[in-house]
Amino acid sequence: MATLKTREIKDMDSEKLNKKLLELRTELARERAQAATRTKAENPKSIKMKRLAIARILTHMNKIPKTEEKAE
Repeated sequence: MATLKTREIKDMDSEKLNKKLLELRTELARERAQAATRTKAENPKSIKMKRLAIARILTHMNKIPKTEEKAE
């Protein structure tokens, strides 16, 4: 998975952001399970990268005014 840039996040609408957030959370849960069972991960740094991407998405979603969400 390539890193998710802030610029890419800003270009997404709220529906795509929610979909991407769900996807990242499921991938993170799967990789944490692999780490817990000591199965070799493809990329050990991928857990950190997914956590950062989730934080970026949540931060951007919190910056969106609530009135804008209601208008959609």
